[in-house]
Amino acid sequence: MLTVVVIVASFLGVAALVGGVAILFRSDETSAVEERLEILAGTKSPALARGGDPESSLLSSPLDETRGMIEKLVSRVGNLRRLLEQADAPLDPSRFILISAGLAGGGAIACILVPSIPAVLAPVVAPVLGATPLLWVLLRRRKRLRKFGQQMPEALELISRALRAGHSLASGINLVSEEMNEPIANEFRRCYEAQNLGIPLDEALEDMCERVPNLDLRFFVTAIVLQRQTGGDLAEILDKIGSLIRERFKIWGQIQALTGEGRLSGIVLLALPPALFVVMYYLNPDYCMVLFTDPLGHKMLAAAVVMQIIGAIVIKKIISIKV
Repeated sequence: MLTVVVIVASFLGVAALVGGVAILFRSDETSAVEERLEILAGTKSPALARGGDPESSLLSSPLDETRGMIEKLVSRVGNLRRLLEQADAPLDPSRFILISAGLAGGGAIACILVPSIPAVLAPVVAPVLGATPLLWVLLRRRKRLRKFGQQMPEALELISRALRAGHSLASGINLVSEEMNEPIANEFRRCYEAQNLGIPLDEALEDMCERVPNLDLRFFVTAIVLQRQTGGDLAEILDKIGSLIRERFKIWGQIQALTGEGRLSGIVLLALPPALFVVMYYLNPDYCMVLFTDPLGHKMLAAAVVMQIIGAIVIKKIISIKV
């Protein structure tokens, strides 16, 4: 078992080292500044046509947005850059991957070198530490998107009042970016600056929907696109959407209050087995180590993990009510 742990730790360390060297010596592609100047000069068209990749647009992305070798490999599994962007994390994908690999390798090596930590815990400690940055990003993303959703009604009412005062829709979007707080101010600012650089407003709004997976924002963009095609009182439409969002928040709060007992029960039931294991290991380590040394203990441990996961999914299904 110790040999396997050493091999895994060595592999993670070498992979992190090779990845770091590759990032240091990677060659950037065509200068982003030059490509933006070519687009503005008309010698190159922005890659924002329908069916294209919105991320390939240099007008809607930061100047330093270049993809390294590690990010290209990870992009085959999922869009890590978009995830970090939605979380507003101060990391690029390459650094994020290196931090995760470094934590995993450091955890495994610590279990091997520190006498007070059993070496058999390395296969558990390494994945947990390696997944910690991802968990942090997901929690940060969830918090940011939730705050964005809470700001939507006020933003819609602000745009509606601007339209009634005689301003254009673009001016209303700029007003949201100037008068409101983050994160909605940043997203509307990017939308306003994109249309200022020549991108049609409909496409700039669609790009904002791609960056922010929010259903209320999708309602807002759809209403604007339909109104621009068919006509109508956009200010009244935005008022109705804002009122609908506020009513849904009110219903969601009632559901949270009614399902509070179920959520607390789920937390207690899911946290009890790991907490009991920690207490038992502190009181009698030899009694708990049978789970890691005996073949039957391995099966029992695997069954316990699977049942914990199934229980978490079932409890989540019970207390999750879509509004």
